[in-house]
Amino acid sequence: MKPTLSALYVYPVKSCAALAPSSARVEPRGLAGDRRWLVVDANGAFVTGRAHSRMPLIRATPLPGGLRLEAPDMPAIEIATPPAAAPRRDVTIWRSSVDAACADAAASAWLRTFLGADLSLVHMDDAAHRGVNPDYGKPGDEVSFADGYPQLLISSAALDALNARLDQPVEMLRFRPNLVVSGTQPHAEDGWKRIRIGEVEFDLVKPCTRCIFTTVDPQRGERDASGEPLKTLTTYRRSPSGVTFGQNLIPRGSGTIGVGDAVHVLA
Repeated sequence: MKPTLSALYVYPVKSCAALAPSSARVEPRGLAGDRRWLVVDANGAFVTGRAHSRMPLIRATPLPGGLRLEAPDMPAIEIATPPAAAPRRDVTIWRSSVDAACADAAASAWLRTFLGADLSLVHMDDAAHRGVNPDYGKPGDEVSFADGYPQLLISSAALDALNARLDQPVEMLRFRPNLVVSGTQPHAEDGWKRIRIGEVEFDLVKPCTRCIFTTVDPQRGERDASGEPLKTLTTYRRSPSGVTFGQNLIPRGSGTIGVGDAVHVLA
């Protein structure tokens, strides 16, 4: 079998709906436009679908100079990318503190109406920086508002193996990957250390530990009452660090990758 990049996903706003481009530019922080926007609470703490299961129903579409937000039973709204002189605030995401640019107050009102909480939208511009965990990255490695690393890769065979164990199959977007690879054995990515896709090489640095967000159906914006697929994953994918599914990547260069590109395993 020859590994091939079979899907690309970009999430303009963390925890919101995925876009599926046929190609994307790889930047040091991850795919261009991926998780450069973040929803935060009144204290500046990051907010995700773990607490607000309806967040995946929000579709964010990049526009020249901004972002368009859409959601069921809501009027669409266009939000301008904050200018250099925009107010800034410290926001927290896990153990990181990021000096982010504040989006227009109209975004806060829109989010408050749809999600029913006092929330705001912030943007990671070139002036905002967030380092990767130095235990797994190199000095200077950065990440967007993704959980911890610039990109996440999962093999389609891993999902097939999981669905073979489930009464009701789930879709790949339960796991919010950036890169999906076909033409491998299930979880082949667990044994990879370095790969090349198109023009770009990547280090695979750490398995991705899964959480309750995997139980949220992104099409319905509701949590699965049965606790699946996390319940089943626990029976065969548990490790000392938790339940893992997929691998975190750090790009070692910039360039364009596209669906159909060969995935070369270098180490």
